[in-house]
Amino acid sequence: MILRRYMINQVAMTTALVLGFLVVMLLGGRLIRYFGIAAEGGLDVGVLWTLIGYNLPYFLELILPLSFFIGLMLVFGRMYADHEMAVLNAGGISRGALSRQILPLVMIVFIIHGLIVLVGKPWGVAKATNLWQEQSVVEIFELIRPKQFISSGDYHLYVGEVGENKDYLKDVIVISMNGKGSLIETPAKKDNVDDISGTQTTDLTDKIPKAFISQKDAIIYAKSATQVDSDDGVVRLDLHEGRRYEVDSQTREYSQVGFGRYRISLVANTDKDPKSMKIEGVPTTELFVRTDDDAYAELGYRLSLPFLILIAVLLATPLATVRPRQGRWLKLIPAIFIFVANVLILISLKETISKGKIGVWVYPVAVLAMMMFAVYLNYHEHLMARLRLSAHTQADKATGAM
Repeated sequence: MILRRYMINQVAMTTALVLGFLVVMLLGGRLIRYFGIAAEGGLDVGVLWTLIGYNLPYFLELILPLSFFIGLMLVFGRMYADHEMAVLNAGGISRGALSRQILPLVMIVFIIHGLIVLVGKPWGVAKATNLWQEQSVVEIFELIRPKQFISSGDYHLYVGEVGENKDYLKDVIVISMNGKGSLIETPAKKDNVDDISGTQTTDLTDKIPKAFISQKDAIIYAKSATQVDSDDGVVRLDLHEGRRYEVDSQTREYSQVGFGRYRISLVANTDKDPKSMKIEGVPTTELFVRTDDDAYAELGYRLSLPFLILIAVLLATPLATVRPRQGRWLKLIPAIFIFVANVLILISLKETISKGKIGVWVYPVAVLAMMMFAVYLNYHEHLMARLRLSAHTQADKATGAM
């Protein structure tokens, strides 16, 4: 009982210290980046710490298992270096029995990590995405000035005239750059598309500045625009009575579409690709009912990550073993590389499954293979000793027979 309490306290304190250090180090870099965005006027300082809080579960998803593994390595390594492990082994307590002493702590960390992965991270990602989009709404409409171009991400916006309360815009030009997806365009109604002209070679420099044509994929002109009410923070505009041009940057050939009403969504700049950010913000309960590859990949990834806690215990026990006078830091860096390799395998499987190259069944196979490898490391020396003893016994019997 005393040994169990001692082991749990040591591992828990060491894990907490490592976790705090890694969180401060990683979030510190993100915080500096956010301060830079706030200094440029792209983020309200009042929501900066809220945004950091929403991003915390996203970081803990991978930091917590790594911190727990490092904590185990440091505690076991110190016990080997201070000869405490030798005393315990002499008293009949094996490495496996010592690892079982911290089983209550392992189960607590496993449950906490599972809640972070399955509940905390999707909630935080969704909240952070909405907050970025709300900031985008404020940023865009605060920067709008009549007869001036403003830029946000991969699109540019020009407004000839602005209403008193910025509830309507006149003579609107929207230019989407390089087709990167910051501008999502959907017709409000199919019957509002007036006509579609074929590809033409007419030069557009009389209507749009030449500097924009050579670099942009889509140009939309509308006589007026109104903002559409939205609860998710995305900037949505209904454009009225205009035309949409798609321009080839090399040949200047273009296609054009006339419309009566056309709705566009200006997507906020987030830290990640909008598609991946969207799937990461989907609640786990919704992933169970979806049948697309992205949902399968994300769901399998979330269900596999908590098992890293168990793998950490199985790996730390043999990898922390050090010989006398070697020091407990000798095997720490190689052990971290081995553990990180397991994490990278799960991350690479997520990308492969999302592309439909392999089925989601590979997740349990990969986790089982990792655990079997860790178990092999635990019993490798014992198996080798048994094999050597068997070989010597066979040799002695052969010598005696002669």
